[in-house]
Amino acid sequence: MAAYIRYNTLPALFNRTIFNQLARPYYAPTTTPVAVNVREDNTAFHLDVAAPGLNKNEFKVSVVGNKLTVAYHHEATEAGQNDTFTRHEFAQANFERSFQLPKNVNADQIQAAYTDGILTLDLPKVEVKAIESKEIAVA
Repeated sequence: MAAYIRYNTLPALFNRTIFNQLARPYYAPTTTPVAVNVREDNTAFHLDVAAPGLNKNEFKVSVVGNKLTVAYHHEATEAGQNDTFTRHEFAQANFERSFQLPKNVNADQIQAAYTDGILTLDLPKVEVKAIESKEIAVA
């Protein structure tokens, strides 16, 4: 009995790599993850968000419950919409990152500053009282 060999005559037409590159502009993500460093010392946590070249007035930092959210939303302007570029690589993508705050962070005292392309948040610590254990007599 002869061995059956399957042969695909059009492999290049259906190459997923090419399709992915062609479809990328249409299915690009609306948000982009940003690089974040979290440091801790005796008095606070320090959150550094790499965000070079952005407008500090378009950042939104909020705390809801024990969730800290850092977001950036850039409104596209109509200036420059009709410009013809020979190469266009500058982009300001929107992003949003959320972090679960530990119980020992004082959410009312969080401070944020944007300097040299780094958004720095200082999250001061508070003393968390240990839960007292109590014996209850059974009657």
